[in-house]
Amino acid sequence: MRLLITKHAKERMADKATSKEMIIEAIKKGAKIKQTNGYLASYGYIKVAYKIIDKDYYKIKTVFIE
Repeated sequence: MRLLITKHAKERMADKATSKEMIIEAIKKGAKIKQTNGYLASYGYIKVAYKIIDKDYYKIKTVFIE
């Protein structure tokens, strides 16, 4: 799985001590909700807003913790 992480998402990852592995796990195992321009994956306390660019290529828009 390849990730294109936006500047905003990188900043949020640093603020919330979130790793790429945690994002991948949320996308693979989490509950997904269709949004206007992509998906929201929720896994445990992590939520990841992303868009599928290609079969195995994901644009990570933001990451947040609940």
